[in-house]
Amino acid sequence: MKKFTIILILIICNVAIKAQNVTNDYKTAIGLKSLPGGITFKQFISNNNAVEGIMYFDRDVTRFTALYELHYDIQSTIEGLKWFIGPGVHVGGWTTTFRANNPKKSGLSTMGVGIDGIIGIDYKIDALPFDISVDWQPSVNLTSYSYLSSGLTWGGVAFRYTIK
Repeated sequence: MKKFTIILILIICNVAIKAQNVTNDYKTAIGLKSLPGGITFKQFISNNNAVEGIMYFDRDVTRFTALYELHYDIQSTIEGLKWFIGPGVHVGGWTTTFRANNPKKSGLSTMGVGIDGIIGIDYKIDALPFDISVDWQPSVNLTSYSYLSSGLTWGGVAFRYTIK
């Protein structure tokens, strides 16, 4: 399902690129992000530097991530398509699910703090006030091992409403 979603987004981007001229001219964007689900807010603080806050929600996890992103043009004929990279931090909490083999460890709440990185592509559709990004966000939990530290599973696809 994850591969299908990414392929579908790339096809939509390709169709949109051929249909219109695009530009990455926005200052603020707010929207939804998948894998896991969450709310994302991105604010450009200069031409190519942005900060992004993401509040993730999953069955047993709530996690807030703050990222500093450096955006760069991709040398191609696609205007408005940029790639980005940057560092970040996260804080979150999770609750263990019911364990039949050890019910005493079920329902325990724990807090985690860690560091993140992000790399991805960002595409702003000129004719519409929307931004699409696809990224990978590896992370390491510094306080304890948990679901929060499953470093290869964060990231995903974001759909945002943009404000100039």
